[in-house]
Amino acid sequence: MEAKSISSVQNPLVKHILLLKEKSRERKKSGLFVVEGQRELELAQKGGYTLTTFLYCPEIWPDHHLKKILGNSSPEIIQITQPVYEKLAHRGTTEGVLGILKVKEHVLESIRFKNKQPLVLVAEAPEKPGNIGALLRTADAAAIDAVLIANPKSDLYNPNIIRSSVGCVFTNQVGMGSTEEIIHFLRSNQIKIYCAALSASKNYVDCDFTGATALVMGTEATGLTEDWLQTSDQNIIIPMQGEIDSMNVSVSAAILIFEAKRQRGF
Repeated sequence: MEAKSISSVQNPLVKHILLLKEKSRERKKSGLFVVEGQRELELAQKGGYTLTTFLYCPEIWPDHHLKKILGNSSPEIIQITQPVYEKLAHRGTTEGVLGILKVKEHVLESIRFKNKQPLVLVAEAPEKPGNIGALLRTADAAAIDAVLIANPKSDLYNPNIIRSSVGCVFTNQVGMGSTEEIIHFLRSNQIKIYCAALSASKNYVDCDFTGATALVMGTEATGLTEDWLQTSDQNIIIPMQGEIDSMNVSVSAAILIFEAKRQRGF
């Protein structure tokens, strides 16, 4: 596979990649995003993402590994020098490889359930990339059916989300929409809505999550909006024994998800 080469950090493509990493507006305008690291690139391609450009530093990542990471894809291949790689890479431990990929739309209409009784995680208005990444990582660990993000505040292809999810942004079925759209989607699919909330709540271990279930999480600061609370089939709570009344949203979601999985015999 013949490769072009870039040795200057002033190269236009290098500047474009930096913009893609730093600016959500640039990602949305171009429909492209950047991934670094072999594992993340392999997960993205396995998840059906199109790799348009592959960059590697031969001093770190030997040419003979190309076939392994590219598989049947045929992106533009570019060799980069170590100074260029260090300019582009956020981490020095990403094996000397980066890729430019096409974004997906994540419309609710594209969600398909393989299980008759799907288990879905809904996160309303999550802002912190680290929390979103952790939620996606937990969703992958439990192999749930979908993650739905209502009223998203962060671009799903923010490098911090990709990094904190360790590539699980690519392994989950992710849908995005307004709270109203997601409530309609859940109702249309006869999925029962369980909202994590402090008021009128039932201990989560006393709930039956074996049917089609959506576990709905709000932000740590404000919780869920009234639309969710009014449409909830049952509010649920994780009892606290300390001085505070809430936990990190990703920790709470993990507790609820794995209780649902336990009830389902997994």
